[in-house]
Amino acid sequence: MTVTPAGTELRYTVTWLEMTERPAYPYPPAPSGKPAALLKAESPPPWFFLCLYDAVGRDYAWEDMHEHDEQSLAAWLSDERTYLYTLMRDGWPHGFFLLDARREGVCDLSYFGLVPQAVGTGLGRFLLESAVHTGWDLPGTRKMTVNTCTLDHPRALGLYQRAGFEPVGRSEHTRVLTRPLDSARVPD
Repeated sequence: MTVTPAGTELRYTVTWLEMTERPAYPYPPAPSGKPAALLKAESPPPWFFLCLYDAVGRDYAWEDMHEHDEQSLAAWLSDERTYLYTLMRDGWPHGFFLLDARREGVCDLSYFGLVPQAVGTGLGRFLLESAVHTGWDLPGTRKMTVNTCTLDHPRALGLYQRAGFEPVGRSEHTRVLTRPLDSARVPD
């Protein structure tokens, strides 16, 4: 088990990606196996978003949204150009995505991911392709953007590229962990 303690400074690389036209692939079929539902949250409270954010991102040092106060998070989440979808199966969230279309012509896939128990089940492709088509369905979308970093799941960049996103830039960053990071928890 490799645990990096809180207070450790991490270096990481962010890759910025974009997609300038709707992909040729169709909407994904429903996942095989047990029934699943993709539910849109209407003006979700910050605690709901943060629960999903933590469930998906805790193993990847997702900490930045905890720096925002509840009022600013609530305003962002209730903006009519912000869309939060949760993938439900077996009565509990298996993943989520958040689209931010506040910039004219641009739909940013701001957050996307699966909880650890859902990684490797085939739901990632379904969820990402659903997010991409949902973004392109928004009025005025001319480009979709997303970013990932070397702290995210090792397959994240490849998944985005297979979905049609192309890298357009990279930047180096540092971050100080506010809580321990257990790399052994990252699922294959």
